[in-house]
Amino acid sequence: MDKIDLEKIKTVLIKNRVSKVSIKNFSRIKNVDRISKNDIKYFFDFIPEINYGKNFKNLVNSILDAKKKQKSIIFMFGAHVIKCGLSPIIISMIKNRYITFLATNGASLIHDYELCSFGKTSENVDTAIQDGKFGVTEETLGFVNRIATDASKNNIGIGEMAGKKMYKLKYNKISVFSQAYINNTPITVHVAIGTDVVCQSKYYNGADWGKSSYIDFLKLCAELKNLNDGGVILNFGSAVILPEVFLKAINIMRNLGYKVENFTAANFDMISQYRPITNIISRPVAKGGIGYNFVGYHELMLPLLYLFLCKNIKRKVEK
Repeated sequence: MDKIDLEKIKTVLIKNRVSKVSIKNFSRIKNVDRISKNDIKYFFDFIPEINYGKNFKNLVNSILDAKKKQKSIIFMFGAHVIKCGLSPIIISMIKNRYITFLATNGASLIHDYELCSFGKTSENVDTAIQDGKFGVTEETLGFVNRIATDASKNNIGIGEMAGKKMYKLKYNKISVFSQAYINNTPITVHVAIGTDVVCQSKYYNGADWGKSSYIDFLKLCAELKNLNDGGVILNFGSAVILPEVFLKAINIMRNLGYKVENFTAANFDMISQYRPITNIISRPVAKGGIGYNFVGYHELMLPLLYLFLCKNIKRKVEK
């Protein structure tokens, strides 16, 4: 069978590419301190303590309790969370320890890099794919693939190496990877071969990606120990990769004799998906714990959650 030659891939420069998302439109949280806690309490009271309103308030309570007890608060997320302009909120949650560990996929790394370097991301796929120009941005293919290669050479994970490289870039204050690195918060990247645009490149080395992403997988496994008895795991917008990764990670830790029970799991997405519901909020908490599923747009749900957390709005609600 003939092999294709990726050396022949024709790339484009980002300056010649349409980008639909700009940091100019990202969440602006610098004035959140001006909002009084009492005003947020009144808003909190608007939400009925019935069904999903009750569940949402209980999730807020669980995160605040986990922070107080220094338990893990793991934030798993898909790339749309970055593309929806939520990086400033995620970064603030990192700085204030409402997130203690992050796990994501390869697409998030790609979008975070482009935003960190150029202040824009997200192609017009419908148009670009017609003549093979989708996902072949020269700067992105080169930089992101070097992250994996250098991570492999240094025997560290993709997430750590990304932070080391990206905090030096122009818009590092808006980058989840650079700010996680600066704030000593682990971030891991879990990839599959062929799912990300960086695979369309002569720079791509499957061995480097496999080794460094596997290091990240083991790092995530180890973090699950601190979920036991009071930790929280959140999944925002990963429908397949991270639910599958989490299921294997928790199984490994239990197989090795660690207790990972009595924690809170919550899934947020625009529609209900089978794997997050099964692999995050059902099977893992069957021995003890609780799972919540919330349906809504990320650009609305995460700011709402953040607002209650940053104002420390906590009230006992019947579970």
